[in-house]
Amino acid sequence: MRNIVVLDAPSNLGLRPPAPGTVPGCHKLAGALREQRIVRRLGALEGGVVVPPRYDRGDWREGDGVFNAAAIARYTRTLADRVEVHVRAGDLPVVLGGDCSIQLGASLALRRVGRFGLAAIDGSADFRHPGNSGRIGAAGGEELALATGRGQADLSDLEGLGPYLRDEDVRLFGIRDGDGDLAELAALKIPATTVGDLRAQGADATARDALAGLELPHLDGFWVHLDADCLDPTVMPAVDSPDPDGLFPAELLALLGPLVRSPRCVGLNITIYDPDLDPDGSAGALLADVVVGAFAQS
Repeated sequence: MRNIVVLDAPSNLGLRPPAPGTVPGCHKLAGALREQRIVRRLGALEGGVVVPPRYDRGDWREGDGVFNAAAIARYTRTLADRVEVHVRAGDLPVVLGGDCSIQLGASLALRRVGRFGLAAIDGSADFRHPGNSGRIGAAGGEELALATGRGQADLSDLEGLGPYLRDEDVRLFGIRDGDGDLAELAALKIPATTVGDLRAQGADATARDALAGLELPHLDGFWVHLDADCLDPTVMPAVDSPDPDGLFPAELLALLGPLVRSPRCVGLNITIYDPDLDPDGSAGALLADVVVGAFAQS
């Protein structure tokens, strides 16, 4: 049995401030899930913390590209160093974010090692890039585009290894029906399963199809990205974009469990949950329960 190693990546560098003079609270995600005893409940080893640079957008203005780009690039390399060690050792790292820009650290680490797939369970595709938007800035809404080689080179081509992921090796789940990126994803042949698609097919069947597309001989494995905003805001209001008509916990558990228990899964990161928006801690407790339940043997 592989060692699960819990590693904190409490970066909020990729999100816009929720209000002037404030910073996004998702950097507290790791601490909140640790308060839910997630390390002990997973039977995991302690992986420590990758401390992010200070959140400081300076004099950034719209049109300047990705804000905090230099800090994100530096953090991506540092996080990739830590993730790479565990992947090469055969461990299964569970990375507690953070905003979605931390996925770049995992993607870069995997690109150093070989060719890997990505199963992203997210309420949106995070596929904003200069080719489809004039509002580039927040890497937390752009990390999939960057990881597949779209966007500024100081983030999309670190170490000359871009793209870190190939389009055909990506699978998306939980996107809201009617998401504006769906047409572009279809044109690029990046499979995207919306909430409606998942309910029509069933979460169990969706998971089986996902594994059929990820457990392939030409891939060295796959990573799972879990954004808490895939959940419906009636159960997960503590995110920066609580869009309606999301997944419910049983649906997420049925999808996530087969993915993380696959012998070809090499890691998981958890992002976007904001404890500042969860005063009684109930949403954090639910998220921890789903993650722990996903790793439990069926």
